[in-house]
Amino acid sequence: MLPELSKIKGIHPGVILKREIKLLGIKYYEFSKLINEYPQTLSSILKGKRGINPNLSIKLGEIFNVDKDYFMLLQASYDVVIADKLTYNSIPDLSKFRKYIFWDTDFDRINWMKNRRAIIKRIIERGNDTEINEIIRFYGIETIRNELKNIKSPRIQSKIEHLKNHEIF
Repeated sequence: MLPELSKIKGIHPGVILKREIKLLGIKYYEFSKLINEYPQTLSSILKGKRGINPNLSIKLGEIFNVDKDYFMLLQASYDVVIADKLTYNSIPDLSKFRKYIFWDTDFDRINWMKNRRAIIKRIIERGNDTEINEIIRFYGIETIRNELKNIKSPRIQSKIEHLKNHEIF
């Protein structure tokens, strides 16, 4: 049974959908056929790279026996969280960073959203606890986890134990 919306506000609908598909015990490809969607579309949603549209929300509502707007409301809630981050928190607290960590770029002109993966990689590899905590506060633990999964670096792997102290793993 799907959780109440109030308990999962701000979470990407793909996270919830992924969990529910696993509980059904079927493969993602099979589920995409069940709802008459392209497997690539479903995969993008499950990875959080694509959002839920109204037609898909209706299909999912019928499959999971919830209101037809359940996933649409979840998507809207997620979109508001992201917009809020972009509007009010477009840069972290810069006083928490040592500028020389970004020795090869103009520190005052860093695009903190566009260069998220490179910034996370650099701070995790070379940052101190204050810098790591600020990056976690700014991007959020879920974003950090997702980005670290996509970074293939021996230095990152060696830092995983240290990151456990920050509840990332």
